[in-house]
Amino acid sequence: MALKTEQSTRPRPASKNFASEAHTVAADSGARERNCSVGRTIDVIGDGWSFMILRECYFGVRRFERFKDMLGLPRTTLSDRLRKLTALGLLRQVAYSERPERYEYQLTRMGMDLYPVMLALMTFGDRWLAGRKPKPLQLIHKLCEQPCTAIVVCSACRKEIVAREVTYRDGPGAGTGPVPQTRTSRRSTDPTALERRRPSSVARALQVIGDRWSFVIIREAFFRVRRFDDLQSRLGIAPNILADRLNRLVAEGVFQRVKYQDGPERFEYRFTDKGRDLFGPMMAMLHWGDAWLSEGKPPLVLTHTACGSDFDPTVACDQCLEAVNAAEMRYRMNYRDPASTP
Repeated sequence: MALKTEQSTRPRPASKNFASEAHTVAADSGARERNCSVGRTIDVIGDGWSFMILRECYFGVRRFERFKDMLGLPRTTLSDRLRKLTALGLLRQVAYSERPERYEYQLTRMGMDLYPVMLALMTFGDRWLAGRKPKPLQLIHKLCEQPCTAIVVCSACRKEIVAREVTYRDGPGAGTGPVPQTRTSRRSTDPTALERRRPSSVARALQVIGDRWSFVIIREAFFRVRRFDDLQSRLGIAPNILADRLNRLVAEGVFQRVKYQDGPERFEYRFTDKGRDLFGPMMAMLHWGDAWLSEGKPPLVLTHTACGSDFDPTVACDQCLEAVNAAEMRYRMNYRDPASTP
């Protein structure tokens, strides 16, 4: 459902474009940042192993030993992530044995609603990171029975959204809040380990993006925050951590360094085409965060300039343009299923 345009005769608050203007937030000395549903989503699921556990849930994995076999995770790491995902409300424990007492982990509605975010990340991985190999999965949409790709569209006109055609203004949840303590200086997951048992375009996307700090740096870049000092002041991030993440994002082809000053020599970080294509996954995260983490008060209201409507970012089938969900998708593996391996 599209967000409704105000019907009042009062002037609408000024809108800004993701591709043309910076979103300013009043300076704050206490390491604060703008309220943002993308940031809230990242702080819930920004760890690579959490993503991979949820991916296995969508493949039908529910029990501890099976998660361990499919992901190759140490028991302590797996226990920690399952406990956190359960506490956050994405999974629930359901007893399947009384003697001994054992539980399996089932997706809640909140967890099921993350499926479109996974598909948006998968599309990015398929487009940019598959190389000459076939993409690991071919999605098939049950509603139209067509092989498809997940795209992020405007809920009003069903056109695929791009940053230059989306403006935003403050919503009822606008403001600032403290930087979450969950963002640490350490990249928590060995990127190569994410594909230990099965190839995954989601895992490849996470290898490029890196971690929570990389996610929010990319988010700020969509708000036209491009320079080192500006990023540091907006995010409350240590200079060495910021330099590390920026260098990594340049090496991965998400950003390019563009000189803006000669004396002293200084650079800003601009999106490549590859980096710009992360807008869709970010908007899918924003939609999920608005639905589950904003208490009904989204920080931003989005407008699609191509059709003039306020809208919700919607992950859809590129063939019939209907919204996708886990129950209406099937897939064909382009690799040997590790679940069939003894």
